Amino acid sequence: MEQSLILVKPDAMERGLAGTIIARLEGQGFKLVAMKMLRMDRLLAERHYDVHRDKPFFKGLVEFITSGPIVAAVFEGENAVSGLRKAMGSTDPAKAAKGTIRGDFGQNIERNVIHGSDSVETAEKEIRLFFSGAEIFSY
Repeated sequence: MEQSLILVKPDAMERGLAGTIIARLEGQGFKLVAMKMLRMDRLLAERHYDVHRDKPFFKGLVEFITSGPIVAAVFEGENAVSGLRKAMGSTDPAKAAKGTIRGDFGQNIERNVIHGSDSVETAEKEIRLFFSGAEIFSY
């Protein structure tokens, strides 16, 4: 069964949307198998966004994701990566369809409430950054 990492970002936490976002994903048939609340430190943020290190927006990504608490979660399901990305909507909320998480709650491309892994390979790497095997549950 495929797994993917989801991060409920600081802007969503500030607005009290964590529960709504998690419930939406569960309501679409994805199984929550791990979850924790934390405040990312700079090192973890830089490792998480390493693929963007040479891009001009890297510093802003790191600053934003470390600006407040987040919820990290692992969801499981058939085609979880693509299905969760569809549920999240376009990275730019202005382009995201209504009914998607970003389309309904995102404010702009920087404050788009949620991160989701973009491939199975990325999901495996990202999940290991945030969770040990003992923190992921099968049921």
